[in-house]
This record gives sequence, C-alpha cells and structure tokens, in this order.
Amino acid sequence: MPETQFGLLRHGQTEWNINFLLQGVTDIPMNQTGIEQVRLAASAIRRQDWDLVLTSPLGRARQTAEILLEEVGFDSIIEEQLLIERSFGEAEGLSHEQWRAKYSNLDEIPGGESRTELAARSQLLLDTVAQQFAGQRVLAVSHGALIRTLIAIASKNQLPRDGERLGNASLNIVGHEQDNWRVIDYRLEPLTP
Repeated sequence: MPETQFGLLRHGQTEWNINFLLQGVTDIPMNQTGIEQVRLAASAIRRQDWDLVLTSPLGRARQTAEILLEEVGFDSIIEEQLLIERSFGEAEGLSHEQWRAKYSNLDEIPGGESRTELAARSQLLLDTVAQQFAGQRVLAVSHGALIRTLIAIASKNQLPRDGERLGNASLNIVGHEQDNWRVIDYRLEPLTP
C-alpha cells in the first residue's frame, strides 16, 4: 500500500495573528492579507496531488478550504472536528505577554485544553487519518498550535525547533507507512508558486 500523506495547511492571516493575540477557538475571520495568502497558496497546490480536503470547523479554516475548493477545483470539503485549534479558555484574546504574566502554569488555563490533551487529540487525529484514509493524500486546513503538535509527533519531537513559528498559509506534509509517521516536507513560510 502506498504511503498515506497528510498535508497540513495553516489558515490565512487574521487581525489577531498580526497582534499576536491567542485565538484558540474564538472564531476570528481572515483579513484581506490572509485571503490573498490563501489565493497565492492555492496557485501552488495541484488538484492531482491530493485525494480529498479536510477542514477545521472554525471560520478562518473553513474559508481557507473554500478558497481551495474554488481556486484548485476540489470536489468537496469534509469538516473534521479534530482539526480545531487548541482552546486557550479564558486566555483567548490575550497577548502572549499577558498570557504568560497572568498564568503561572501556561498548561492550566481555566476552560482551556492542556498540552497533554492537545497531544492526545493530535495522536487521535493521526490515527484516524491513517485508518480512514490509508494510502490516500489528504490535505487538511487547520491551525498553528495543532499543526505544531502534529509535526512534533511525526518528527519524534525534533520539529518545530524552539522559536520557530509556522507562517499563515504554510504547508507541511507528514506521511504514514508501516505504523510510523514521518515529516516529508517542513516549511515555515507561506506557500507560494
């Protein structure tokens, strides 16, 4: 059976991305720059390289997937709840500095998802993709914290490196073969033709 490929496309830029505010599951739309980033990324994505498209249910991801549908010519989009961003609970809307100052343990925020919970959900997502879409090429639109965690699992915690930030509209690809995930293509910058 061929290797299962799982492309992880981060949604386009939002105003909260520019201001470094924690978005989490707050449904912030893409701004005009984000829409243009996604259109540019779409021009670099070839329909024949992917069998299907999954998306997080959050609006910024769904809008990214809809642009792909229109620009690349995919048949449909499948919404996948496991692709949703990490919830930062009552810290959503805070800057990173405010978040760090307010919470002594950044992993325990009231109403939020801990890193341990995020890692478990990420592993469940990888297991689900490996089982449901074995041997297929799945393009998924998701969010920074979740994609970072998926890459960390696939790279055995070698990536992302400290201080590396995944750009909006960046595409990373991981692969699954013989019960093993690996990183196929690692990129921090937005996808361009």
